[in-house]
Amino acid sequence: MTKIKEGFKGERFVFLPEELLEKYSNDPLIENLYIRKIGFFPKVKFHSIQKDKGVDYAMLIYCTDGKGTYHIYDKTYQIEKNQYVLIPPYVPYSFEASTDEPWTIYWIHFRGKLMHSFLSPNPSPQTILSDEYSRQQQRIRLFEETYNSFAMGYIKEYLAYSSMCLYLLLSTFVFQDQFRHIGIPNHRELSFPMRVVYYMQEHIENNLSLQDLAQHFNYSESHLSFLFQKETGISPINYFIRLKIQKACQYIELTSMKLSEIAIRLGFEEPAYFSRVFTKIIGMSPSTYREKEKTRR
Repeated sequence: MTKIKEGFKGERFVFLPEELLEKYSNDPLIENLYIRKIGFFPKVKFHSIQKDKGVDYAMLIYCTDGKGTYHIYDKTYQIEKNQYVLIPPYVPYSFEASTDEPWTIYWIHFRGKLMHSFLSPNPSPQTILSDEYSRQQQRIRLFEETYNSFAMGYIKEYLAYSSMCLYLLLSTFVFQDQFRHIGIPNHRELSFPMRVVYYMQEHIENNLSLQDLAQHFNYSESHLSFLFQKETGISPINYFIRLKIQKACQYIELTSMKLSEIAIRLGFEEPAYFSRVFTKIIGMSPSTYREKEKTRR
């Protein structure tokens, strides 16, 4: 089987030279926890890594779609959608994406004096509860904040800021219950259609079907559609597509991601289809929208 470490369609990653990291890692705001490398790989078929002697950094792998396999301590685990692993340093391990359902992952290599404080003696994959209260999109926004700051890490202050962000980002996994419970009482007061909207927002990068929504909320497809459309005036799936395009606008305005990367990130397998849907809803193509935003700024 073909095995690939990097070089996938839609991938994004950034790293800094070891010499620079070594120089800055003596800073008191950086030395306790800092990034070595950070990235995002979407649907990466044949992705595979093997470290027979381990490495001198810890690693977070957060799977948001598809599946993969993880080997450590002579055991094999399957990593699935909405699961993550924290790999300790100096331990042999390997992992690879599923051939049939290749994973989409966010990942970080990190070091520092407090690196071990974020690790667990249990090496098995941990599950992120997937509902309208999961705050997944806030976690992903925090990942983007961390990524963008680290990308400017040649300036020490940006590297320090990425380290501060990393504390919070890792905490959303290690202290998942605390992260998801903040604000839940207010959310529970929402109407049923708005709870569906929150769930859609939390899964904006996936391709939810009406059946998926009905199963999660324990309604028939017809009854869920009736309740949702009665309040919103639009079908659940059309509403979900509009949320995706709204998110695309945010990516276009606030990031330097390529349009093809944005399409893949939001679950559109063909950039041309993404462009058609975007144009139909917004009234102009994604490229025209980007140029307009550049002019406005």
